[in-house]
Order: sequence, then structure tokens, then C-alpha cells
Amino acid sequence: MDTYEEKRSLLLEMIAFSTVDGQLHKREYDFLFIVANELNIVKGGFNDLFHQELPQLPIKSDFQRIQQFYRLALLMHSDGVLHKKETIAIQQIAIEMGLNPEATKRILKLMKEAPNVIIDGEVLLNIFQEQQN
Repeated sequence: MDTYEEKRSLLLEMIAFSTVDGQLHKREYDFLFIVANELNIVKGGFNDLFHQELPQLPIKSDFQRIQQFYRLALLMHSDGVLHKKETIAIQQIAIEMGLNPEATKRILKLMKEAPNVIIDGEVLLNIFQEQQN
């Protein structure tokens, strides 16, 4: 990720996704805060993002799109409740990012079946690469 605006855009997308079920759970907020720290966005700036519009900055590389999809999937699982609206929304976001729908469905299924929803990075990338061939 190159610029502050790109980082901000990714976080805004995650914030919008976190409320697709109609509420923001504390565990979702905590997860978003961790991501904001990783992106070097300070707490004051982070809290301000909850009151801003979602910009349309395209994600440049395939790797960054896969990484953002996985962040959203982790966020979806962070509150321990999977809502139908979240599943529909994440699949639509993945399509808009240009990710293969079959690969995203496989990832979501693997995460649901995993004991801690975490998928090894190599497995994640391999699933997307398989679908490209």
C-alpha cells in the first residue's frame, strides 16, 4: 500500500462492511482498530473515519485485492455471528474487486470450517491462483 489515501480507502471499506448487518460489535471495532494500527492510522484519525463517505479508490494489485478480501472475511467472523447480509455483501465486494467468485466461495467455506477461521496464506493464494489457470 503506497499512500495514506489508499490505506484510508481500505479501512473505510472495512468500516462500511462491518455495519452491513445493522450494527457495529465491539469485537469488530477492535479488529478494525488493529488493522488501522497496522496501516499506521492513529486513533483520532481512525475514529473520524466512521463519519466519512466511502471513496472509490481501486486496489491496484491482485495480491492487495486478495489481502483486502481476506481482511473483510476475518472481520465478518470477528463477532462470532455470520449474517446472511454479510455473506451477500462480501461476495458482491469480491466481484467488484475482480476476484473469482468460486475462489471466494471456497475461501469462505474453508474459514467457516476452520477451528479459528484462519487460513494459511499459501493456501489462500493457491486457491486464487488455481482459479486463474
